[in-house]
Amino acid sequence: MTRVKGGSVSKTRRRKVLKAAKGYFGSKHRLYKTAQEQVFHSGVYAYRDRRNNKRNFRKLWITRINAACRMNDISYSKFISGLNKAGVEVNRKMLSELAIDDAKGFTSLVNIAKDALNGKVKKAEVKKETKTAEVKKEVKETKKAEAKDYSKLTLAELKEIAKSQDVKGYSTMKKADLLAAIK
Repeated sequence: MTRVKGGSVSKTRRRKVLKAAKGYFGSKHRLYKTAQEQVFHSGVYAYRDRRNNKRNFRKLWITRINAACRMNDISYSKFISGLNKAGVEVNRKMLSELAIDDAKGFTSLVNIAKDALNGKVKKAEVKKETKTAEVKKEVKETKKAEAKDYSKLTLAELKEIAKSQDVKGYSTMKKADLLAAIK
């Protein structure tokens, strides 16, 4: 059997680690073992800080929005609450940009929020259900429509049907009792 030397593969791997460790202090950019440790730690720090960056930006946007709200005689929390009541869905990043670049546009949003807080604006009908909840609901409805044989349904589904039919004491009943009460 021939001898296999892995020198070129090892050298390439080590070179890659040392290239990633370029600019590190002391032996961390010279010695493979310490460089590899530092590259691993750097990856952990980068992962953590990518998440922290999202938090920091959200804080910044909220601070900017709050400052613009105070200039329009409303607090940040009341402004956001008013926007929710008015059915305005604008994220904080865009609100922050509006506060900086378009003061008149932001003021109009503040007026909408104030009107909603005073009850002058009614919220547009917005469905807050997620698609998965809608799908589950449809599946349950089709099961109910298809399942004239209630014995195939689970106890929880039978209790929901009993609740919709105003059966008294359905919560403590067993499956057989529920089947008899529903039919």
